[in-house]
Amino acid sequence: MRVYNFSAGPAMIPDEVMQIAQSEFTDYKSSGSGIMELSHRGALFTEVIKRAESNIRELMNISDDYAICFVQGGAWMQFGMVPMNLLNGGSADYVDTGVWASAAIKEAARYGTVNVIASSKETKYDRIPEIRHWKPTEGAKYLHITSNNTIYGTQYHEFPPVVKGVPMVSDMSSDIMSRVINVNDFGLIYAGLQKNLGPSGMAMVIVRKDLVKDEELPKWVPSMLRYNTYIEKENLFNTPPTFAIYMLALVTDWLKKQGGLKVVENINNTKSEAIYEILNQSSFYTSPVQPSARSRMNVVFRLPTEELEAKFVKESNAAGMTGLKGHRSAGGIRASIYNAVPLKGVEKLVDFMIDFEKKNS
Repeated sequence: MRVYNFSAGPAMIPDEVMQIAQSEFTDYKSSGSGIMELSHRGALFTEVIKRAESNIRELMNISDDYAICFVQGGAWMQFGMVPMNLLNGGSADYVDTGVWASAAIKEAARYGTVNVIASSKETKYDRIPEIRHWKPTEGAKYLHITSNNTIYGTQYHEFPPVVKGVPMVSDMSSDIMSRVINVNDFGLIYAGLQKNLGPSGMAMVIVRKDLVKDEELPKWVPSMLRYNTYIEKENLFNTPPTFAIYMLALVTDWLKKQGGLKVVENINNTKSEAIYEILNQSSFYTSPVQPSARSRMNVVFRLPTEELEAKFVKESNAAGMTGLKGHRSAGGIRASIYNAVPLKGVEKLVDFMIDFEKKNS
């Protein structure tokens, strides 16, 4: 039976990518060694890391004004690394739209003043706060947002306007490369790989080079936590996470084969609309998210009782659809439909939802 993984992360990786990785696992390019055994400074891995960066630049239309850094520690590391490099004892504006946004706020407060200029906490994170009501702080070093909120199923469908002198920073862990964005609107973008780009344990950082100069940083910031270290050493200051970078290269190869991010975005829209159509028509399933903020990556919904939700999870799992249980802090059901989840998987889920409603309403 074909199993579809709807987990929020670590998440599904394209079948084609997994098959290539399997075939090359013990003997990469007839070298006699697996990719994880190869020197990070050797010719074979040099091609991999350069291909990964080149693919990312092509897919996201990234100019030479920006560096691409491969940093261990995932998005959690970036919650602290961003303010270490950009805050420098000043103040920054943050928008609180969920658990991960609030975690970023808590970490940033260790290094300077954090101004929460908008929040949807009072309405249980069911929306993105109206941008026109935000109250930016004069002199803020940067503005931080979380583009997609994995747990509560909300997403920015419109980004804040660019403000001169206040670079926008975004945690895009759960919707990176799922749609077309203008990188030039941002000063820094970071994303853990484990949802749309590969295995867990690493973050990809896209940062405007003029924002991260070593001479402007406090001496106490360690070398491994300075973006400029990665830029100057071309991601080879230390032994990088070679397997994660290899998988990232394969995933971005696959994205290019799909036709690029506009094609991928259209497919993702089709997938999410298929589920939201059921939610909009049903009185059995309900969405806790305001329609204008519903995520195209993480579709969350509730059933009439927690007992029915448990039954839904159990029966869907038996039917070959895993990872549908909602986050422990939010409950309910969550279908994470990242790039690698095929349309066939979403169609199977929709058919299951229709059938489950008929049998249990």
